Amino acid sequence: MNNRILLVFEGEKTEREIFENLRQYFFKEKSENTMLYATFNTDIYQLYKEMQADEYLDIISLLKEKSHNKSSLSDILPRDIAQIFLFFDYDGHAQKSSDNKITDLLNHFNEETENGKLYISYPMVEALKHLSSNINFSQSVVEAKRNIKYKQLVNNECNKSYQCLKELTKKHWAVLLTEHCKKMYYLISGKYILPTKFIPQLTIFEAQLKQYIQPNNQVAVLSAFPVFIIDYYGCLQLSNIIKDLATKGSHS
Repeated sequence: MNNRILLVFEGEKTEREIFENLRQYFFKEKSENTMLYATFNTDIYQLYKEMQADEYLDIISLLKEKSHNKSSLSDILPRDIAQIFLFFDYDGHAQKSSDNKITDLLNHFNEETENGKLYISYPMVEALKHLSSNINFSQSVVEAKRNIKYKQLVNNECNKSYQCLKELTKKHWAVLLTEHCKKMYYLISGKYILPTKFIPQLTIFEAQLKQYIQPNNQVAVLSAFPVFIIDYYGCLQLSNIIKDLATKGSHS
């Protein structure tokens, strides 16, 4: 059985920097031939447009049509891929943004062994590093429907040791996993603790809609990458993973 995993990123730079760093700690056993990267190079709402144009959308064929993916996917067929994970930004200020479109996309891309599984960062990929001792992360929200120059905002507010995503250590990841996974569970349960059960991406989005987007045009800051890790390894292993990262972090 083919064990190749395809990771589809919205952009070429930041998402790849995160995953290249993350990979050395969580997927060290996976070779470059096992974990493949591709980029869409436009926002999630263009992905929706492509899906609407073809109800039988084959994401791999779609990606192969884009020139920047030709070298990485040139010899890849849909049957060669066991799992597909897509990482996109919420981007509520985009011209074609629509919460109904997000719901449709999460319903379509909801299984990694079929159409692929979509993970969303709120509001953008830089949410991963939006932590510092001056921020109460459980209550951290930002404007969702206008351009707030979020990248600049994060760089001004985050802990300086998080600014370079290529240099995140095990100790950094222990904190990032803990805080973002607690934040995810807080959205669903009101309890700022590590989750004990799987939470679907659609459930997370519905909580964002009900609590923040619809009443206040805001989103709770949340990164897709820690959520992906907990889904991939499971809640039972998460505490052990965090403990291992924290205790060995000083040597990384």
